[in-house]
Amino acid sequence: MSVVAVGIEHLQAPLELLERVTVGDADLAKVLAALRASDNVQEAVVLSTCLRTEVYAVVDRFHDAVDDVCELLATRAGLPADELLGRTSVRFDDDVASHLFSVAAGLESAVLGETEVLGQVRRAWERAREERACGPVLGELFRHAVQAGKRVRARTGIARGTTSFSFAAIELAGRQRDGGLAGAAVSVVGAGELGAGIVQALAGLPEPRRPASVVVVNRSRDRGRQVADAVASTLGARAVGMEGLETAVAASDVVFTAVESTGHVLTAGSLAPAAAARPRGLLVFDLGMPRNVDPAAAAIGNLTLFDMEDLRSAVIQAVDERRQEAERASEIVSEELVSYRAASRERGAAPVVSALRSRLEEVRARELERRRGQLGGLGPGAFEEVDALTKAVLAKVLHAPTVALRETSGTPKGERLVEALRALFDL
Repeated sequence: MSVVAVGIEHLQAPLELLERVTVGDADLAKVLAALRASDNVQEAVVLSTCLRTEVYAVVDRFHDAVDDVCELLATRAGLPADELLGRTSVRFDDDVASHLFSVAAGLESAVLGETEVLGQVRRAWERAREERACGPVLGELFRHAVQAGKRVRARTGIARGTTSFSFAAIELAGRQRDGGLAGAAVSVVGAGELGAGIVQALAGLPEPRRPASVVVVNRSRDRGRQVADAVASTLGARAVGMEGLETAVAASDVVFTAVESTGHVLTAGSLAPAAAARPRGLLVFDLGMPRNVDPAAAAIGNLTLFDMEDLRSAVIQAVDERRQEAERASEIVSEELVSYRAASRERGAAPVVSALRSRLEEVRARELERRRGQLGGLGPGAFEEVDALTKAVLAKVLHAPTVALRETSGTPKGERLVEALRALFDL
């Protein structure tokens, strides 16, 4: 049995491919069910963010399982599996834990120290548990990963400054206009984590740089209102349903989109009149994955379109400023990996150790009971002493094998010891 991680990441794949393999919340149950239906997959968790889609799995046959996962991703991308393989990263066993812990810590993000990814890792784990796809092995892996992410943010400064795509988008938008966003009319399309993050980032701007108005456009107006009300004391925001999208965009100087959608929420045709009506031009920031805005809109006069690729480039300076904090974060990740590996070794040895102890205790108790008649000359107190003595001897005999099993669990030597004990004691 092995643990593998197969995925498409922003470092190897263009945005066009990333958005094609993205697994939205609406598709997650179906994808997890397809993975669990594979004969080679015992457990599965799907982590799909704006810049990565990865499948974590416990498998029986490594190569067959990797082929199954690649086939699934290729089907979503509408590509032959062999064509996708060159863009796919494949990790197994110890490398899986190292990678996931770094992801949770924000060390693998385009925005170093990104705050949103830890929540995404946690939700991926929770959803897999809800769908009964995550078992004890991946459960322990993700629990330690979340713990590592929390420690990194609590004990380092990696989360200071520009640490999310929401903040990066606000900073980039401010640099596009004289005076920043002061006096601007802003629409935020989507009230999920990214959309709410954008609204929070707008509210966090110094008062002279805040926009004049903010409209939150969302499918659920109640959720949109909740996001708007959360910043009511600092930002005059209101919420409308998706039926108000066209009107909100037409009245905006800056539009941020962060919606989970299979199609374009804003088309070139719907944006052209809005751009023509804005004397200073229309800025559109597409944070959706798949993309919310038709890329053809970039050709519209008086409109400037930014997507995730642009945001990734915009945070290089912030990455350099936090490089020292990233080194400390890496140290914490290494510490958490040591803890996780030790726990994994304990878990791997535990069933065999327990079975061995039970088998030998059964033999000890049976033999002592069989010879009780031969020990009739001993009083009750003396018999109890013999019982305690034999238990103590058995514990001492088992101590060295138990330590050896725990220390070598998860290694080739440990596997040989386990198989030897199973054969010798019929465990």
